[in-house]
Amino acid sequence: MRMGFMKLWAMLALTVAAQAGAAPAAEQAIVLETASGAVHGTLRLADGADKAPVVLIVAGSGPTDRDGNSAMLPGRNDSLKMLADALAQAGFASVRYDKRGIAASKAAALDESQLRFDTYVDDAAAWIAKLKADPRFTKLAVLGHSEGALIGMLAAERAGAAAYVSLAGVAEGPGAVLRKQFAGKLPPPLAADNERILASLEQGKPAAEVPPALMAFYRPSVQPYMISWMKYQPAQRIAALRMPVLIVQGTTDIQVGAEQAQALKAARPDAQLVLIPGMNHVLKAVPADVANPVASYGDPSLPLHPQLMPAIVGFLKTSLPR
Repeated sequence: MRMGFMKLWAMLALTVAAQAGAAPAAEQAIVLETASGAVHGTLRLADGADKAPVVLIVAGSGPTDRDGNSAMLPGRNDSLKMLADALAQAGFASVRYDKRGIAASKAAALDESQLRFDTYVDDAAAWIAKLKADPRFTKLAVLGHSEGALIGMLAAERAGAAAYVSLAGVAEGPGAVLRKQFAGKLPPPLAADNERILASLEQGKPAAEVPPALMAFYRPSVQPYMISWMKYQPAQRIAALRMPVLIVQGTTDIQVGAEQAQALKAARPDAQLVLIPGMNHVLKAVPADVANPVASYGDPSLPLHPQLMPAIVGFLKTSLPR
C-alpha cells in the first residue's frame, strides 16, 4: 500500500512539474480593474517568442466585442480575433478587450447618464500603461477599428504608444458623420430639429426639446456622452500624434468611405496610407457589387483580406524595433 501511495505521489509531482515548465497558452485571459468593475480581454502571445512587441486592439462602436462581432447582427465575423492570430504568427503579441458594458465587461457599465466618450479613452490608456509595465513586452502599438480608431488615437497620444494604426477610422467629427447618416432620410421638420439638436450638442449645450421620433438618438441621458464625443475631431487629433502612423481603409466599406482615410492622410502627411481594393468594414474581401454586402458581417469562414496583414505587419516591423 505504501509503495502504491509513493508511486502516485511521484506521478502527481511529475505532472505538476511538467505543467509548470510548459509553454504558456497562446491565448490567456487578462483583466483591467477599474473603479466601476473589471474590463475583460484576451492576451494573444506571439508565436515562438518569450518577449515581443504588443498591439492593443480597440474594437468599434456599439455592442462590438473583442473579436469584432456585434450583438446587433446575426452570426460572427471574428475579424479582430483573426487579426490577433495573424499578428501572433508574425511575431507580435496583442490584447483585445470587451469595452465596458459589452459582453464579458458588461458589469463594468456605467449608468448611461454618467458615461462619457473619455471613459473609453481612459480605459484604453490604462490598458496601454498596464502593457507597457509588463516585462514580457518590448514596444507597444495601438490599433483602433472604426470608432475604436478615435479612442485608440487619443489613448495612444495620452499614454505614449510607440506607433498607431487607424483601421476604417473617420476623419470628420461626430456631428458631420451623423449629418451624413441622416441626410435625405428625415422629413423636413424632423431634419430641421436634427440640425438644431446637433448644433447645440456641438456647442457643448444639451438640447432641451427632442421630438419623440428622435428621442432614441438624442434622449437627455445620452446627450452628455454625445457632447463629450463631439469635442474631438479625428483629423485634428491625428495631426497631434508624435509617433509613426498607418492609415488603412478598404474601398468596399459601406460604413466608412475611402475619402475619410484620404482626409486623415491630408491632416498627417507623413503617415502611411494603404487603400485596399475590395476590403469591407469587417476586413474581408467583398466586391462592391455583391448582392448582400452585410452577409460577410456574420460569416466567420471568410478570411481577412489578403492584403491587410502584410500592410500592418510591414508597418509594425518598421515602427516597433525589437
